[in-house]
Amino acid sequence: MNRRDVLKAGIGFGVLSALVGAGVLRSSEVYAARKAEEAFKAGKLEDALKALGASSPAPSNDIVLVAPDIAENGAVVPIEIESKIAKSETIAVLVEKNPNIVAAVFHLTPAAEPKVKTRVKMGQTSDVIVLVKADGKYFMTKKEVKVTLGGCGG
Repeated sequence: MNRRDVLKAGIGFGVLSALVGAGVLRSSEVYAARKAEEAFKAGKLEDALKALGASSPAPSNDIVLVAPDIAENGAVVPIEIESKIAKSETIAVLVEKNPNIVAAVFHLTPAAEPKVKTRVKMGQTSDVIVLVKADGKYFMTKKEVKVTLGGCGG
């Protein structure tokens, strides 16, 4: 760890502690932010799922994942997700063979329609996994997307 990393870590911790102390943030929100950071840094699918709190999600046909069968450019792979599961709270997009597996996490309010459209980078042909947290339980679906030109520096 170099000096810059130590300073950033110290400043980050100090700012978070001050915000918790001032009542701006709750400690549970800080914990959730740290877990999300762990998920984004995870290098293995199992580690990412564990960091997101979903060690063994149940497969579900109630999650609609629309993604191309073949992506000509891995730098911009369009995907659409719709959860038909009641009380959907979170939608996460994971790309199994990317250096950083978690591509996006969307937190939904109860009033939000559980639909998401986004674009992700894919370094190579891989499964795109959608993880939905609904009513405290985790569900998933996946689809293989073939990439002809990698988007993660390849």
